[in-house]
Amino acid sequence: MEKNDRKQANQRVVKRLGIAAVLMFGFGFALVPLYDVFCDITGINGKTGRIDMEEALSQQVDADRLVTVEFLATVHSDLPWEFRPMVRRIKVHPGEVTEVNYLASNKTENLVAGQAVPSLAPGLAAKYFNKTECFCFTRQTLGPGESREMPLRFVVDPELPENVRTVSLSYTFYQAEPDASGSTSSMESGGLESVM
Repeated sequence: MEKNDRKQANQRVVKRLGIAAVLMFGFGFALVPLYDVFCDITGINGKTGRIDMEEALSQQVDADRLVTVEFLATVHSDLPWEFRPMVRRIKVHPGEVTEVNYLASNKTENLVAGQAVPSLAPGLAAKYFNKTECFCFTRQTLGPGESREMPLRFVVDPELPENVRTVSLSYTFYQAEPDASGSTSSMESGGLESVM
């Protein structure tokens, strides 16, 4: 009798452990969308919006207000590039379409692809900062020793809360993974390859 009880107890433990393992595995898959929802609700993580130019131009410019936009740049240690904003800080009127450039330089003798990842602070401002054009929308490829100005066109939504006076936009460039053919870029696409 005792042997049967022990066997049933062990079977219950195995079932519970199996269910726990399946739940943990499922939770692992759910983390990314849950994190995105959490960031949208709380305004953290600095993900910015993307709008078309027509929509950006249709916004009412708030000429009575100025917002300072700071531009920052870093390069991951795996990417042998130099990367910097052409201008460190500007003042813009909310609703005004603004264009700035970053400069990227490949310091190697090889063709190298990179992908820029943006972050915006304060996170609350992310839903009010919209880009119409950005080098971060596509993978960038630079030839040996090549330097290139990379445009960023954006608009700060006039609905940005009044207490937000400064927004910091930071880009980190990472080396891009090779494509399916094993190369780091697609020259047929003019050095640009969509990652969206």
